[in-house]
Order: sequence, then C-alpha cells, then structure tokens
Amino acid sequence: MRKFQFIALLLGITSAACGRGTDGRDRAFGAGAAQVEQTATSEFGRLIQQLSEPGGYFDTDNLISNETSYLHVMGKMREMGVRGGAYLGVGPDQNFSYVAQIRPTIAFMIDIRRDNLLQHLLFKALFELSDNRVHYLAMLFGRPVPEDAAAWESRSIRDLVEYIDGIPSEEASVASFRKAIAARVGDFGFPLSDTDLRTIRRFHDTFIRAGLGLRFNSFDRAPQPYYPTFRQLLLETDLTGKSANYLAREDDFRFLKSMQQRDRIVPVVGSLAGDHAVRAIGAYVEEMGERVSAYYTSNVEFYVMGDGSFDRFADNIAALPRAKPSVIIRSYFGGRFRTRLPQSVPGYYSVQLLQTLQSFAEEHEAGTFRSYLDVVTKHSLTLR
Repeated sequence: MRKFQFIALLLGITSAACGRGTDGRDRAFGAGAAQVEQTATSEFGRLIQQLSEPGGYFDTDNLISNETSYLHVMGKMREMGVRGGAYLGVGPDQNFSYVAQIRPTIAFMIDIRRDNLLQHLLFKALFELSDNRVHYLAMLFGRPVPEDAAAWESRSIRDLVEYIDGIPSEEASVASFRKAIAARVGDFGFPLSDTDLRTIRRFHDTFIRAGLGLRFNSFDRAPQPYYPTFRQLLLETDLTGKSANYLAREDDFRFLKSMQQRDRIVPVVGSLAGDHAVRAIGAYVEEMGERVSAYYTSNVEFYVMGDGSFDRFADNIAALPRAKPSVIIRSYFGGRFRTRLPQSVPGYYSVQLLQTLQSFAEEHEAGTFRSYLDVVTKHSLTLR
C-alpha cells in the first residue's frame, strides 16, 4: 500500500469539513468544490483534502513575501547542517528558496487561506510546464519565452530579471500560457470549482499586470514603503553575499521542478494553531520515517500570541517529529515594537530569526513564553 493511501486510512478524515472563518462568514475547506464533478481524485488531491482543515480569513493577498530579510538565515542553516527530512512553511514562494537549500524529501505549504493553496497550484503548474528558469519567469509574467531559452540556463539571476523587465507582456504568449496552465491544473486530481479557477487566473493576471514591480498587498491597511518588490526578492542575497533565491541557479530550479512533478510539494489549508492540519502533517511525516528539518512560520506567532491561541500553536510544534538541528524560521518586524534584535541588519525593516525546535518545545513546556518578545528572543540563534 502506498504512503498516500495509508495515510488516508490512518487519518480517516472527511474531505468536506466545515467551519467559520475569522471574519464570521461560513467557510469550508473546498468551499464550492461540489460544483465540479470530480471523477479521478488523485493521491495528491486526496492527501491535500485529508491533511487540510477549515480555512479562514487573513487581510492580505500574500502573493509575494514582505520580508526582505528572508534569506538571512541561509548561512546559519548551512552551518548547522539543516538538510533533508520534511519541510513545513506558511505563505507563497519564499518557501521555495528554503526548500531549494534544504533539499527535503517532502514539503508542506500550510496556510489558513485557501487562496494560498490555489496559488501553489499555479506555481506547481508553472514548474511542471517550464523547461528552465527563464521559461518559468516568462510564463509567470506573460512574457514571450526567448527563442534560445536553453542558452539562458547559465545566465545570472540579474540577467533573467533584466530580460523580464525589458520586454512587455505579449497577448499571444499570455493566451497560450493561460490555456496550458488551466489544462495542467485540471490534471492534478484535486477538485476545483469555477470560482477556484477564476481565482488562479486572477493571481496569474496580477503577476502579468504588475510585472517584477509586484508588491505584497494588505486589504485594509495602506501599503508600506518597506515592502519589497518581486524584483528585489529575486536579487536578494544571504548574509555572505551569495544569491540564494530559488531562481538564482538552474540546479535549484530543477530540484524544485522534480519535487513538483513527483507531488512532493503539498499545499495544505490550515491554521498553525489549528486542531488538525499541523498534527496530521506530523503524523504523515512520522509514518514516512522522516523528521521535520525546518518549519517556516513567518510572524504567525505575533498573531497567535495576540488572539490567545499560542498554546495550541506551541503544542502543535512540540508534537512534530524533530531532530537535533531542526529549526523554526521566523520573521520579526521590529518597527512595531521599537525593539532592535541582535540579528537586525541595517537597511532591513524585517528580521529573520532561527531557533531549534527542541529549545522551543522545552521553553514552552517550562511555561516561559509569556509575551511575543519572549518568543523572538529566547534561544534565538546568532546568524553570523
């Protein structure tokens, strides 16, 4: 019996669990999916359904990261030997840079927003359809693929950025890409409604329209001047000056493409402080005989500490199978608290932090996390 089938029997979870989002509206995982008859749900599709829990609302689009410092932990993770195992992460494609370095066996992209799952299905389609990095970026931004695309495999990320910046979107290319993406998404064996498909197309259209100038967007808050563009995120480096975005090297792109083709990057709907998704992922990882190597939580702890769900969040982490070098990757926005941390880097509003899962679990058990500042300062590792 294959692992995907085993976990379905192990968990015994229905795929239509219902709930209420934090905005008070009735929600369900897969809301609207019943509009489409699903005749061939794949193991990949079943796993998403079985690991997921009811979705909720968050007031940002999260199409890209707002953490300019996201690569600052890379050198320390290399030094610690954070490698292989299973990866968990919240949000969109900043996760791919961590996955490209860690090279896990499997990765789970978990987020309370169902939209994040839909965006990851868009990314999955793009990886599977693209031959190389320049092809991927051309499809994502609706630009024509260079005729000599194979020759671009040795080019730098800056060269790729200049190509995308220097050529406008092309109607024929966009139409061709949309058709190919829609067909590929339909082959994943995960039930999608017409609304879901329109959302995926809307996300793609946003990338095409905004180009590399795309920024993180909040629905009820003004855009902040420190939010990076997609261009900046692509060109960012780690603290040693090494280009470390997942599109900086062809080998990293090919690794991610292989994971996508083998259904080893699994989007999941769920709260990090929820009562099912994180625990179910942990059970699946345990059954595989793996350990969680890295868990990227962004700044979720700020929110769960504020809404009273921190203990559930921490209990979920403590239950994950882990090894000695297993780490939490978190983000801190010091401007809110006027507290500068040792890991702060001049010119960066966000701060990236590392802590071992083991030390987090021990502190939680001891009951010493009494504030958000406790969370971001206790046992936070020096990055350089």
